[in-house]
Amino acid sequence: MESTTPAAAVLDADRAPGPVALSAAADEAVRRARQTGIAAVGVRRTVHTGAIGYYVSKIAEQGLVGLGFVAGMPNMGYTGVRGAAVATSPLAVAVPAGDHPPLLLDMATATIALGRIRQAKASGTPLPEGAAATEDGTPTTDPEKAVMPLPLGGAKGSGMSLAFELLTSVLVGAPILSAFHSDDPAGRKHRQNALLIAVDPAAFGDGDAFTAAVGDTLDTLKGLPVADGADGVYYPGERSASVARERGAKGVPVAPKVWRELNERAEQLGVTPPAAAR
Repeated sequence: MESTTPAAAVLDADRAPGPVALSAAADEAVRRARQTGIAAVGVRRTVHTGAIGYYVSKIAEQGLVGLGFVAGMPNMGYTGVRGAAVATSPLAVAVPAGDHPPLLLDMATATIALGRIRQAKASGTPLPEGAAATEDGTPTTDPEKAVMPLPLGGAKGSGMSLAFELLTSVLVGAPILSAFHSDDPAGRKHRQNALLIAVDPAAFGDGDAFTAAVGDTLDTLKGLPVADGADGVYYPGERSASVARERGAKGVPVAPKVWRELNERAEQLGVTPPAAAR
């Protein structure tokens, strides 16, 4: 951990797994924010981070607001560029909400997540219009031909991705985009960078009153008139929290093709897979 100020630090992951590096960064951001009100921890040279919403949720569980950004290898189009140019850099915000599950906004700068393309390929499900493209950037709904997602909102999504590269990779001294598009083969080696920020509501006044007001705000939102055809009013993270509880109790559904592949890999590695529930 490198630090020159109480409110900021950089963790050099040395290619440690993302869940290890970012969990440590989240804990460090909370520890520092309790002293300084706001704290940021950059993560340099980790590998796949997984769902960034998990790490900001860890911050929210401690009663603080969590914000996170990740930049990775270019795998998404950029407005005006042929082929992959920037990453599907995600951002996440988690806000503690008292008796409610935390508000959790977890989104990528792409129209569709790369994992969703893989899922569609595994299940043979067509992709939505304007969500993905072939290697040369031609939009397609065929999951077998799709190799990269398209940016959310066109120039808005690609611009956000570029900004997150600057706020993570460049900020911690480990640029990815410029190295990837250079002549140096090492620039294509998979890696990611991140920035986690923790904000202590108590630094702005009464932390308990803030959390209660968040709950009131969410109650107000959910009490608004429901639009025709909608099954209710939900805030970001509400339904995913419900799904997490249900799957924690009943298990996680897995596509048949994915289950076969997992069993084949388990057999190769000499691992006994769990029994599948029907």
